[in-house]
Amino acid sequence: MDNTNTSLARTPLYQLHLELGARMVPFAGYDMPVQYPSGVLKEHNHTRTQAGLFDVSHMGQVRLSGPDAAAALETLVPVDIVGLPVNTQRYALFTNEQGGVLDDLMVSNGGDHLFVVVNAACKEQDVAHLRRHIGDRCKIEVLSDRALLALQGPAAGAVMARLAPDTARLVFMQTTKATLAGAECFISRSGYTGEDGFEISVPNDSAEALARLLLAQPEVAPIGLGARDSLRLEAGLCLYGHDMDAGTTPVEASLGWALSKARRTDGARPGGYLGAEVIMGQIAGGVDRKRVGLLVKDRMPVREGAELVDGNGVVVGKVTSGGFGPTVGGPVAMGYVTAANAQLGTPLQAIVRGKPVPVEVARTPFTPQRYHRG
Repeated sequence: MDNTNTSLARTPLYQLHLELGARMVPFAGYDMPVQYPSGVLKEHNHTRTQAGLFDVSHMGQVRLSGPDAAAALETLVPVDIVGLPVNTQRYALFTNEQGGVLDDLMVSNGGDHLFVVVNAACKEQDVAHLRRHIGDRCKIEVLSDRALLALQGPAAGAVMARLAPDTARLVFMQTTKATLAGAECFISRSGYTGEDGFEISVPNDSAEALARLLLAQPEVAPIGLGARDSLRLEAGLCLYGHDMDAGTTPVEASLGWALSKARRTDGARPGGYLGAEVIMGQIAGGVDRKRVGLLVKDRMPVREGAELVDGNGVVVGKVTSGGFGPTVGGPVAMGYVTAANAQLGTPLQAIVRGKPVPVEVARTPFTPQRYHRG
């Protein structure tokens, strides 16, 4: 059976995915592997115990350069970019005038430039946003000639040290350049699974050779989007367009940790970004709803869109991500609830196909994060 769709974009690893027996699905305009023959459960567990290789080449890679680039980017994110050390990466958020989240992104200081990775579904609007607001202050280049691979799991450090010894000195959110499969790669010690790992930006024409080199290591297996989703959900990590969007502020999304001290009311460079007044007002005064973790007290998975009700049957929120957590051994979810119901341990019910399923507000991550912090 030909499972190709010619209207979808393809990453440089498309043929390799087919060779590996991947089931391909449309995702963010790309034909992407949702799983390989071993299946989502085995892929999830392999990443938690060894190392998984993910094709994330559908993400957008952008280079900002010029002496004003960091200050310019600070007008669009509530994050300290000016003070970001060289060879270090930071999580950031594009906000709108209402304080809503337009996308979440990673920003690295490459010395003479900033390297930015944005979500696949948002990359065209993100680049337009950058050009519109700061295109006159710095050079903006879309790196369409580069692929992006993620190696994730407790064995990732040993695999990378074997192939690129310099990576062994990196700790979580540090970056370096190294030669892999004959190509100069840009590597960050980061990822989207809650495990130690690396994200590797590689020229398109070397991506397949690098993927084959990594897959030839005994600890490494290919992992699809299905396990990527269950891994990030267990790690309590937001998926843009689901757990946050343009109508959700970072404070409501429980992302206060990402709002840099330097950009807060009493910081060195307070505000100055889109929606700053709204966000700083919420930091000071609180919000009416918050993103929380939800432990499901049943075997029934609770999915996105399910309403959350209190003991009186009053709707107090909605599930934004949910599924089975293989490492947890049961269903887990995240969603938004009214501030009065956001305390840990609060019992609620999710309405699944008309039936109430007991859930409890819980701390995230659901499984311990194991980033390599040195």
